[in-house]
Amino acid sequence: MKRASVKWIEKMKFVGVTPSCHHVAMDAVPEVGGDNSAPRPADLLLVALGGCTGMDVVSILRKMRVEFKSLEILVDGEPRKEHPKYFEKIHVKYILMGKALDESKVKTAIELSEEKYCSVSALLKKGTELTFDYEIIEDVKRSPIW
Repeated sequence: MKRASVKWIEKMKFVGVTPSCHHVAMDAVPEVGGDNSAPRPADLLLVALGGCTGMDVVSILRKMRVEFKSLEILVDGEPRKEHPKYFEKIHVKYILMGKALDESKVKTAIELSEEKYCSVSALLKKGTELTFDYEIIEDVKRSPIW
């Protein structure tokens, strides 16, 4: 079993310690007594989803021997208006840059993460509408204009 711990510091500041012994600060907005000095817990959920699926996609693309220059993942969450304000909808967009990337392999890597490997995605699917798309940007070396 994995265990995280969370300790209240002051006002609305907390520090979490992950099962891998990394510290994560959290805070709230001034309207509810915080100082806005760190991310909100729900913000970290969006980051966790992006990181989880991103690690999957990178690992799968490497196994497929797909070389790429960059990967950025944008995660947009739409919270409910009333409490509990969990995310009703989350959209994940993968932006990959590389030279002559094989779109079918990129799509397969994303689908494998979404459907099989990403534990954060699997958990969120139970109560959230998750959508995904991707964009491939061709990395074209341009000669400088003199």
